[in-house]
Amino acid sequence: MTDTARTARAGVPERPTLDGIEETWARRWQEEGTYAFDRSKQRSDVYAIDTPPPTVSGELHMGHVFSYTHTDMVARFQRMRGRTVFYPMGWDDNGLPTERRVQNVYGVRCDPDLPYDPAWRPPASPVTDEARKNPTPISRRNFIELCERLTVADEQVFEALWRRLGLSVDWSLTYTTIGRVARATSQRAFLRNLARGEAYQAEAPTLWDVGFGTAVAQAELEDRERPGAYHRLRFTGPGGREVLIDTTRPELLPACVALVCHPDDERYADLVGATARSPLFGVEVPVHAHPLADPAKGTGMVMVCTFGDLTDVTWWRELRLDTRVVIGRDGRLLPEPPAGVPAEPYAALAGQTVNGARREIVGMLADAGDLVGEPRPITHPVKFYERGDRPLEIVSTRQWYLRNGGRDPRLREELLARGRELHWVPEHMRHRYEHWVGGLTGDWLVSRQRYFGVPVPVWYRLDDAGEPDWSHPLTPDESTLPVDPSTDAPPGYDESQRGRPGGFVGDPDVLDTWATSSLSPQIVGGWETDPDLFARVFPMDLRPQGHDIIRTWLFSTIVRSHLEHGVLPWRDAELSGWILDPDRKKMSKSKGNVVTPMALLEQNGSDAVRYWAANGKPGMDLAYDPAQIKVGRRLATKLLNASKFALGLGAADALRAVATEPLDRAMLAELATVVTAATSAFETYDHTAALLATEAFFWRFCDDYIELVKERAYGSGAGADSARAALATALAVQLRLFAPVVPFVTEEVWSWWRYGSVHRAPWPTTYEVGRAVEGEGDPELLRVAGDALSQVRRAKSERKLSMRAEVPLAEALGPAAVLEKLTLVADDVRAAGRIGKLDLLPDRTTELVIAAAF
Repeated sequence: MTDTARTARAGVPERPTLDGIEETWARRWQEEGTYAFDRSKQRSDVYAIDTPPPTVSGELHMGHVFSYTHTDMVARFQRMRGRTVFYPMGWDDNGLPTERRVQNVYGVRCDPDLPYDPAWRPPASPVTDEARKNPTPISRRNFIELCERLTVADEQVFEALWRRLGLSVDWSLTYTTIGRVARATSQRAFLRNLARGEAYQAEAPTLWDVGFGTAVAQAELEDRERPGAYHRLRFTGPGGREVLIDTTRPELLPACVALVCHPDDERYADLVGATARSPLFGVEVPVHAHPLADPAKGTGMVMVCTFGDLTDVTWWRELRLDTRVVIGRDGRLLPEPPAGVPAEPYAALAGQTVNGARREIVGMLADAGDLVGEPRPITHPVKFYERGDRPLEIVSTRQWYLRNGGRDPRLREELLARGRELHWVPEHMRHRYEHWVGGLTGDWLVSRQRYFGVPVPVWYRLDDAGEPDWSHPLTPDESTLPVDPSTDAPPGYDESQRGRPGGFVGDPDVLDTWATSSLSPQIVGGWETDPDLFARVFPMDLRPQGHDIIRTWLFSTIVRSHLEHGVLPWRDAELSGWILDPDRKKMSKSKGNVVTPMALLEQNGSDAVRYWAANGKPGMDLAYDPAQIKVGRRLATKLLNASKFALGLGAADALRAVATEPLDRAMLAELATVVTAATSAFETYDHTAALLATEAFFWRFCDDYIELVKERAYGSGAGADSARAALATALAVQLRLFAPVVPFVTEEVWSWWRYGSVHRAPWPTTYEVGRAVEGEGDPELLRVAGDALSQVRRAKSERKLSMRAEVPLAEALGPAAVLEKLTLVADDVRAAGRIGKLDLLPDRTTELVIAAAF
């Protein structure tokens, strides 16, 4: 912090306005270092937040505004509680989303075999649909330069929106997941995983996205309902016996390696151990029994292909079946049939897409009489990459994996134990984590066949025949990181030996974006590069994020921290829900129901939008509600006007005075309970409850207390001094209670009469409120007085009289205990209601009743 503590009081403006306060205060906060992290503080004085780095591949949406506002409220509260807050911002700019955006924006595709062209420039005007369908091939380096160019522009737009929203991040801590620090950190962690045997390479069946041309991990899958059809095929068993199977993927018939039935299925007991001959191709395949076969599904006999789905992979592995691959990485059937499959029928399928091959082979089966009946239409779940638009295939590829408990029961239990150590907000989100960890079927696939990412930092020796030695990868020294094996040579080699027998070849793959994002605490905390900082911020205090990425970001970060440091990466995890449209449907671009945040912020003011976001609790979905945003605008406006009024009564000069009158003490007594409630709520991440308590009191303060006390406050003497003292304390406390939610208007009002920033002021305490009161106060007095005044106002309104109209006589009927309280505040009630005489009449009624005579 630089000049915050010395900022001069601005004075109360003649006409307070919300217009322009976002630009004014965002600039001032930056200039004065209001939110700068103080790294001289000990770890016990630090509150460190592992802020989600949003994906830089398009536009921020209302879901971002919703969840990031929640995080900012936590940061602001902790800062006012005396902690120095480590609150960075990152940009997740590497990976598939960025590549896809670059391809669409510039109409290009990466061809790593092309040489770098330093003179190449992207088209100046927006590309046409035709250019997107037939993209221009460019070198990998040219492609990466475009990725960097586009992400820098996107990040500037994102930062402008975050500043407009009022996020109190320290912008000097900003990082990117493709930046030099992130690349070095990601590669260092990978190399250590490799050295400890936690990272390994394997040739195995891999889920493959044909559109993106890369492997994907289990955590990135989603099921989508798609139309399909069951086709009944006729295999031939021993002695010419007919064996029928149902399949949704007849195009994989040439990849068939076995038939499988359930061990208890008596229909096929005599076939187990024998062979059956496939239609069209006449290939003999074994018949096996396995418990995963469902006797009630289809005919009960299943065709196993390499590979149609994940169950095929299980059968292939456990039954030790042959491998017959027919689908290539481009999603088309390979030009040559697998070994043992006749070339003649296969030639009609070679080079076709999956759908084309399906149509072709169905016709061939029908002509041969091996298609029994007509295809039966169905709708069934199909696996997709979460960002992809084509069904996944399973191909055999060499990939890098990181152990995550999927095949190691001991590690799985350790990671489950970490989940139990973590404080979940809300608690029930822990069950999602446990369900994910308990259901893992394999290790984490961390390599990707893409270009804009952190390179896998290894090379391979080439033998005399030019074949790579996969078993003994060459690794760099950590001091040389980051490295790019596509342009850097390994230790002991030079560039002239690249691709030559006896030389080397670099690993062409990049690491999964989650393999870098999972190290966000290490990246921003200075792991191994700034030990002093790392000791002050790690393990961190909070991980805020969406509940939909528990299985990816949260889990993967726990995995990396557990393997490297043996601890949780943070103490608390706060999960946010989704934003729904007014019809309670999730907002998404595909549905066309997304609201653009910047326009909304400019139209309604940032505080109003933040108010709406604060009404959503952690873990709960929230509907976009323009009416609630308008309520937030009204609240901000009322804060301006009520504060001006209170300060106009002389509150600014009464901060150290003491409230002595019953009504003043009553109001402050109730305010003390609000401070307790709001503090407790913020401490448990329940910002909604904190806002609810603060806002309810504020409106009573404006509608009842100010109206009741203003006549006395305008005067002089002990009564007026008491009113001004109460107003000063109430205003100072409420501004700070509201500050985490509506930071702009509270800073604006604070600057009128206090020095420094409200966001650096200490969080209010009950001791502070009690110190401003002589004796004790009874909160019930304010309620009784407010009720009496409300009834008098209602009587005037019903008679269509001005609120300033005189009331010659009013009678108060009610229980003696209530009238006793009313007696203590009767002078203020008479003054506010302009009542000439107020008679108090005990009655058997259970509530106070005011009868006004005009």
